[in-house]
Amino acid sequence: MTLIFFAAGLVLLVVGAELLVRGASSIARRFGVPPLVIGLTVVAMGTSAPEVAVSVRGALAGQADIALGNVVGSNIFNALFILGVSALITPLVVSRKLVWLEVPIMIGVSLLLWLLARDGLIGRFEAGILFAGLIAYTGFQVWEARREGVKAEELQGGEVKSTGSVALNVVFLAGGLGLLVLGANWLVDAAVEMARAIGVSELVIGLTIVAAGTSTPEVATSIMAAIRGERDIAVGNVVGSNIFNILGVLGIAGLIAPAGIGVAPPALAFDIPVMVAVAVACLPIFITGHTIARWEGALFFCYYIAYTAYLILAAAEHAALPAFSQAMMLFVLPLTAVTLLVLAVRALRSGPRAPG
Repeated sequence: MTLIFFAAGLVLLVVGAELLVRGASSIARRFGVPPLVIGLTVVAMGTSAPEVAVSVRGALAGQADIALGNVVGSNIFNALFILGVSALITPLVVSRKLVWLEVPIMIGVSLLLWLLARDGLIGRFEAGILFAGLIAYTGFQVWEARREGVKAEELQGGEVKSTGSVALNVVFLAGGLGLLVLGANWLVDAAVEMARAIGVSELVIGLTIVAAGTSTPEVATSIMAAIRGERDIAVGNVVGSNIFNILGVLGIAGLIAPAGIGVAPPALAFDIPVMVAVAVACLPIFITGHTIARWEGALFFCYYIAYTAYLILAAAEHAALPAFSQAMMLFVLPLTAVTLLVLAVRALRSGPRAPG
């Protein structure tokens, strides 16, 4: 029954997010809100609605590990798994704007979260800083898009739809919110039960199963974009989602939660630094010719498998954990760092490479 409730909660989150986006977008258009603004706000936030619902529910219920693990785990999953699989399908194009603006912003907000979490709590003041960052980032996006004459669907990878009457779209909006709340309740409650049943922490469940589940919209968007050849959308969707997860999801959850969001020592010592490292690792890979080659996608995918394996071994206190950790620290990570550094230097000297 726990697995059924988890799966049902995930389905409700995805359907609720779709109804929310459809209803809110249509209502906004009826009241004269420009499609560009809708695309950069309602549609962008809609893909992260499952993360918002789950983190807010976790924070309100005092399950801070679920709330925080969902965001940190989603960001790691987005960058390593989604980009990895998408690049394995087809080498991905990375725009110069993404390399020199969006990725540094992603790195910056990741570092900001690490800094704000160092005292073990993301209180309302820290959450307010994050949410203010979201408002500033969204405002900048609108200004930049207007200046460049970019259409909303070009930024979001989807058309801003307007269908039906206002009354019907109000029903969509209310129904979407209701499904998000119900889905979040089912998913979080099931995740807590699963953690207790298999003897692992709520943080591990939040970092893995919950994070992967709430990232379903990003998975679908990026992989379908890669299959269709819209390779820049596949990358932009992940980077934008990671920025919103930190600024928006944690900002909103931290402002709503009466006692803020507690940060467990393991998350502060390992998982948040991994999230920061993954964000930083995107920069040299993206710089090397402004594409993500298949071998780089494979590298990202393998790192996600290794990260998940580490969490499982650590949760089980398996005897293989010390050897696994030593191999990663002494051989795999340094070799990867040197390889990326050499590639970045060569790329900067020789200019962009052709996708392949």
